[in-house]
Amino acid sequence: MNRQNYIFTSESVSEGHPDKLCDRISDAVLDAFLTEEPEARVACETFATSNRVVIGGEVGLSNKARLEEYLEKVDGIARECVRDIGYEQDEFHWNTLKVQNYLHPQSAHIAQGVDAAEGKEEGAGDQGIMFGYAVDETPELMPAPIHYAHAILRRLAEVRKDGTEPSLRPDAKSQLSLRYVDGKPVGVSSIVLSTQHASESQTSGDIRAIVEPYIREVLPEGWIDESTEWWVNPTGTFVIGGPDGDAGLTGRKIIVDTYGGAAPHGGGAFSGKDPTKVDRSAAYAARYLAKNVVAAGLAKKCLIQLSYAIGVAKPLSIYADTFDTGDVAPEAIERAINAAMDLSPRGIREHLGLNRPIYARTSAYGHFGRAPEADGGFSWERTDLIEALQKAV
Repeated sequence: MNRQNYIFTSESVSEGHPDKLCDRISDAVLDAFLTEEPEARVACETFATSNRVVIGGEVGLSNKARLEEYLEKVDGIARECVRDIGYEQDEFHWNTLKVQNYLHPQSAHIAQGVDAAEGKEEGAGDQGIMFGYAVDETPELMPAPIHYAHAILRRLAEVRKDGTEPSLRPDAKSQLSLRYVDGKPVGVSSIVLSTQHASESQTSGDIRAIVEPYIREVLPEGWIDESTEWWVNPTGTFVIGGPDGDAGLTGRKIIVDTYGGAAPHGGGAFSGKDPTKVDRSAAYAARYLAKNVVAAGLAKKCLIQLSYAIGVAKPLSIYADTFDTGDVAPEAIERAINAAMDLSPRGIREHLGLNRPIYARTSAYGHFGRAPEADGGFSWERTDLIEALQKAV
């Protein structure tokens, strides 16, 4: 039997966190290549430290003459990401940092397993397992702890960047512990918030006075009470931050990117990878399927697992678990999923419209639980598969 009364914790990190800055640059590079060619191949990794950004990985365009031209744009792409996030520190400034670009053409041995050819369907870009999850704890069908941990940092970024709170700086982390009663979140046990700030004279109390109104604004009414523990900048001064305070790397915040630990993770990162890489596209498809299962009323909670082999088009397995929260057998949901959507790599990309420059916006505050956008961004958050699933079970 599933536990009904407990405390569960998830964390988020801001767009200025060193790892998230690297995710942003990697996804901005991906967007640039997809703008040139929707079928571009990109596997871009970024490393950041004091006044230095190092970019490497594999890229490919069908027009090889254009490849060198696009590689020359990478320096400017990286600087613009750092500028937009807000870093103008002495030891990490968008205009003075050194950008080293080691991107090179994609391996022909990888391409041969992925590319479609006569008599051969396009295969997955790698082997792996991917999970998708949805639960009726929030209107977005996301686990509440990670959803609200993101919301806190997103709100603080807004007031930092619009000038309302000029003493806040880009690097920040949040952590929420929520109390569950009868399986539903009802209150906040503890709040942890660490944010970079402008002056060493500012105390933890000063920072709490700045951030507390915004935290209360985004959390549901009544969730904070006299028993809630507050830990704001618990180590004290946090002026040196970002890559100057701690190095960053693409792909190190995969739990922050997904469900905050409330569901399994297959292990693959998302950022910097074009959608032939099922690490990304199949994880989006699994979330899309799980969300539509819950939105269709087939279950209150749903976990989907998909698995793939490099060069093979069809998924090797489809697994569903509804945690005894629905009236439909998981086996029926698995059959319905297979009938309702083509889960080959190309089928996923075409169904969700993934060959578009829509990825830089995913690099902070979670890839899931976001509103679908008119240009195709966050298409995996649509709930347009409800009728097909209901008919198929």
